[in-house]
Amino acid sequence: MVGVAADASRSDQLSSAKNPMIKYMLKTRENHAREQDRDYSHVFRRKTRFEMFRLSAIAMAIEFAYAAETSFVSPILLQIGVDHKHMSMTWGLSPLIGFFVSPLLGSISDRCHLRWGRRRPIISILSFGIMCGLILVPYGKDLGLLLGDSGYTYAEPALNFTSSAAGSVAALVSGESATGPSASDYKFAVILTILGMVLLDFDADTCQTPARTYLLDMCVPEEQPKAMTMFALFAGFGGTIGYAIGGVDWETTHIGSFMGGNIPTVFTLVTIIFAVCYLITVTTFREIPLPLIEQDELLRPLSEQETTQLELQMASDDPKREEALQGSYQNGYSPALEKQNKALDVETQSDYDAPVSLKAYLKSIFIMPYSMRMLALTNLFCWMGHVTYCLYFTDFVGEAVFHGDPTAAPGSEAALNYEAGVRFGCWGMSIYAFSCSIYSLSVTKLMKWFGTRAVYISGMVYYGIGMLVLGLWPTKWGVLVFSTSAGILYGTIFTVPFILVARYHAKNCFGIKNGETVPLKQARGLGTDVAIISSMVFIAQLIVSLSVGPLVSWMNTTCAVLYASTFLSFLAAIAAMFVLYV
Repeated sequence: MVGVAADASRSDQLSSAKNPMIKYMLKTRENHAREQDRDYSHVFRRKTRFEMFRLSAIAMAIEFAYAAETSFVSPILLQIGVDHKHMSMTWGLSPLIGFFVSPLLGSISDRCHLRWGRRRPIISILSFGIMCGLILVPYGKDLGLLLGDSGYTYAEPALNFTSSAAGSVAALVSGESATGPSASDYKFAVILTILGMVLLDFDADTCQTPARTYLLDMCVPEEQPKAMTMFALFAGFGGTIGYAIGGVDWETTHIGSFMGGNIPTVFTLVTIIFAVCYLITVTTFREIPLPLIEQDELLRPLSEQETTQLELQMASDDPKREEALQGSYQNGYSPALEKQNKALDVETQSDYDAPVSLKAYLKSIFIMPYSMRMLALTNLFCWMGHVTYCLYFTDFVGEAVFHGDPTAAPGSEAALNYEAGVRFGCWGMSIYAFSCSIYSLSVTKLMKWFGTRAVYISGMVYYGIGMLVLGLWPTKWGVLVFSTSAGILYGTIFTVPFILVARYHAKNCFGIKNGETVPLKQARGLGTDVAIISSMVFIAQLIVSLSVGPLVSWMNTTCAVLYASTFLSFLAAIAAMFVLYV
């Protein structure tokens, strides 16, 4: 998400390729980096399309993992005996951890002194967690048997734990079931599957930030908008193919028979693809270690602040002076440019090494201008509506559309219908991912044609209408058609809020009174505000995980998931009417 805001902010700048001062600075740093013990000159040169692909491959890998998670975790938990209420609550563990841990990992990444760099170690740790989750989720049942679980009875309804506090993990693994086997039969399988789900969900969410930052670190400023577009495209491509893999009936194929069924086959393929994409990305370019950057100012990547200052200076300088600078550069050396280069290095050095602390991050959440509060509230409602769709959609299709039962005996008509519904739901989510990619590419043009307010609100309204129609008439064609509304909403919340935040900071406009801009009295960082808007997904998932399960149990239908999505999206549209559009 940070990359989206950076993209929006940089899109308003002049092309740095036309600025001789910036070209000189990049060339100087490239030559200097080539003379080190290890060649780091790639940081200061333009990248080929193939190099962009390699840097963005991790985005595709993360979306593959997301696709497997959102498609199958809920059905897996239901099939090992966890009821809707407690299954929903388990989704709250990851965002609860992520809300507090993600900023700390970002700070650790900024301060990492390892020779391997600052971003790749964090990416590697989180990728290892993702792979552990991809193993634990599909094989939690088998591992539970090895650890002592006595067996599983699928003919009975899902477990209904009443002996422990609602919402606790203990409630999932303790007490007696009124209608099925004792909870001890499921103890290890439930614990291992939930552990795998938390690892997969938290690490996939958190890994996107260092992955984007690594991409931006390796690109010169003029390439960064293109790099973020490439990142978004590969993320959408990964989601589209990932969900499509889940939609295939692998049990009818040789590989599915060999792997032991649909779910093991899907997760095995995703794990292999993830590992390959991870290796492609982390082996693309070596990073400049932080100790070298701290010791040698010429090894620091050229920052947006430096390019902005240079462009403003070039725009305000006398044309004759610009011509003289251009001529000096063409002759191969410019004392004026070299002097300016060193001056800017000194000015921006303190900013470069000042990551946002957790204390400042939390303080900024509670002390926000009205414009930021409304934007955060709107984004929260949007994420709540979208997360509800993502986490429970395949279960809805399996039960409400195909009339299946996740707790039915294996091989029974109800069980086969549910499995077919989950696979069909994957095709709907594949359409959702594809429509998100297409819409993300066109959203900025739509904003120019119709205005930011109209585009922002219409995306929420269309999603709400689509989910309402699908909830009232759950049909196969509706699953495919109205999944596009989820893609449009996701494309909207993936771009518009961060473009608005970037505009607030670029214009220093957080409020308008009597037609005049009201600047802020306290300083706010762009990175902090982007992190706040991004963190709404953690809060949304936590709230949804605690509320949707009881709602489904109360209404006694999984259509309640879509009704909740409709209500939340309409609340978001109302809140969006009070957002500041500059």
